[in-house]
Amino acid sequence: MTNPIPAHAPLALSFDTAVFDTGSWVGRVWLPQQGPAVVLVKAGAVHDISQHVATVSALLEVPEPAAYLRALPLAEALIDLPALLTNSDPSQRDETLPWLLAPIDLQAVKAAGVTFAASLLERVVEEQAKGDPAKADAIRDTLASRIGADLSRIVPGSKQAEDLRAVLVEQGLWSQYLEVGIGPDAEVFTKAQPLSAVGHGADIGLHPKSSWNNPEPEVVLAVSSTGAIQGAMLGNDVNLRDFEGRSALLLSKAKDNNASTALGPLLRLFDETFSLDDVRAAEVDLRVEGQDGFVLQGRSSMRQISRDPLDLVQQTLNENHQYPDGLVLFLGTLFAPKQDRDQPGGGFTHKLGDVVSISNPLLGTLCNRVTTSDLAPQWTFGLRDLIDSLSRRDLLAVAVRARLPA
Repeated sequence: MTNPIPAHAPLALSFDTAVFDTGSWVGRVWLPQQGPAVVLVKAGAVHDISQHVATVSALLEVPEPAAYLRALPLAEALIDLPALLTNSDPSQRDETLPWLLAPIDLQAVKAAGVTFAASLLERVVEEQAKGDPAKADAIRDTLASRIGADLSRIVPGSKQAEDLRAVLVEQGLWSQYLEVGIGPDAEVFTKAQPLSAVGHGADIGLHPKSSWNNPEPEVVLAVSSTGAIQGAMLGNDVNLRDFEGRSALLLSKAKDNNASTALGPLLRLFDETFSLDDVRAAEVDLRVEGQDGFVLQGRSSMRQISRDPLDLVQQTLNENHQYPDGLVLFLGTLFAPKQDRDQPGGGFTHKLGDVVSISNPLLGTLCNRVTTSDLAPQWTFGLRDLIDSLSRRDLLAVAVRARLPA
């Protein structure tokens, strides 16, 4: 990316907060002079609950986290929610007040890829284009005409999928992306390291050598160490199409860069108002606003996912792999932008200063500004820093295990 860094206008982070009036919401904030804290959002107020449960990881090990939170005695609010959202924009931050972090901490950050048939062909396009967006349109047209199958109707791992595989192999059209898209085994990869994800309002980072990239608006599940799905949030699985298109072996470089994972704004726990069925029916909206006046809008419908979220979790955590601190799982996206931005056939790619908003009526809005991974704030607060911070506040015991309310 070579365009100059534009001056930052304040982000419009204080969206309609009515979505948070219903349900059970937790998050993490940075408390100046103290460090990270777990918070409960209730009736528009943000309460520090770290004295009872100092990590989100520990909270999600409670059999019924929402019921546990309802029983907690709450201290005076730290800040009201609109003020917290505004203060989460680095360009207008009051460093004496809290701001949002990603609403997870010790969990592994995993992602499922190629989970939507409609975006499956786009992965094959990237592969055959070898990272060159100028070749994408011609390849896209050729694949659509030659494959001749509605992939959205094919159940991954079914006999129908295997029959299609045989035909495509014979025609020389089989792809590693088709293998994980309609084959029996899902693609599940490590998206980021624990504590490296950024939250609502933070800059998101693209590798500075990338010239073909895009946001990926997704629903992200929060899962306990036992495999219990405890809630969901929004996520941006920032994607470098050119890196991965050159070689699937560059997936880690395409996916795991400084500030390349955004989560938030808060984690909504499952309760009587919100369940896995709401996730299955979720519509996730995307809006990208560039400082050049360009606007991109899109939608990803979870109703079109090829693999059920429960299946994806079971393919991630099972007898072959455990996650003692829990995990979060990006579920993939239907969205693959093809809209030209600068010249015909050039497709979409980010520019510095783009504002990316990902929203859902039940999960709120996650908003971030685009920069490069070398210019985004460096990730410096790791596990040793968290242990030190919790130790200084006498919170280590409740970082491991939630304290039962009196």
